[in-house]
Amino acid sequence: MSSPLVFIDGDQGTTGLQIHERLRNRTDISLLTLAGAERKDSRRRAEAINACDIAILCLPDAAAREAVGAIVNPAVRVIDASSAHRTHRDWTYGFPEMTPGQAERIANARRVTNPGCYPTGAVGLLRPLVQAGLVPGDYPVSIHAVSGYSGRGRAGVEEHEGAGAANAPSLQVYGLDLAHKHTPEIQQHATLVHRPIFVPAYGAFRQGIVLTVPLALRLLPPSVDGATLHACLARHYADAAHVRVLPLHESSALKHLDPQVLNGTNDMHLSVFHDVEHEHVLLSAVFDNLGKGASGAAVQNLDLMLARQ
Repeated sequence: MSSPLVFIDGDQGTTGLQIHERLRNRTDISLLTLAGAERKDSRRRAEAINACDIAILCLPDAAAREAVGAIVNPAVRVIDASSAHRTHRDWTYGFPEMTPGQAERIANARRVTNPGCYPTGAVGLLRPLVQAGLVPGDYPVSIHAVSGYSGRGRAGVEEHEGAGAANAPSLQVYGLDLAHKHTPEIQQHATLVHRPIFVPAYGAFRQGIVLTVPLALRLLPPSVDGATLHACLARHYADAAHVRVLPLHESSALKHLDPQVLNGTNDMHLSVFHDVEHEHVLLSAVFDNLGKGASGAAVQNLDLMLARQ
């Protein structure tokens, strides 16, 4: 029996390159990519996507929609790493640890949409707490995150590693119109009633993310404190291979959060910090924006889908 054929459409971008790197030495699948001259040939791309078992799309949103529209073979399954389908009701959200049964839903799905890098941290922190009733769905959520410059794609890498790298900024806060494309995704999958305020930034490091969500205990249900929130997250991710909730004693000993500590992995660390005197809590997520935030997550979803191929 031949091994499943996996087509990476867009393997020259930051996400596609890392997916290819993670898969190229595997013997349980056959990889299909297109030569440079064929990558913009719509006919050749349509042939390739209809010939594969599973397609991984590492494309801009419009190109991802075009690729999906070219599928006529009903057996083809898709993992879309773009943001084109992340809030689409007919696509399965590719965050296996999000809720009980989500990994099984991904395994059986025909269409899987990979989470965005920032939403991976935000949804990972908020969804279990909202579902447990510890954080009200109408809480006025604000989210702050700093990503490595690879989150900008080729433009970010060129700015920091190209000829003008000496002039690259050390920090860029962006999305100042508060209309970042990840915000609707966060709201939907964290099950928030209101649109959260999301403030992203790029730092002068290649990859990695620190994302934080501050909470005021006075706005949470009575008796909810940092330990309650931590216990909920710890229970939710107790059996997760790639998400670790740091014990309270471990997080309380931290003096800073290093966005690069999990680079090269598909892991995510969640922490809860509690200021007892002022009744403030800070939730944090640390992970690789090109790992659990992109290519690592795509490969994790691929493995789940291959189990049902």
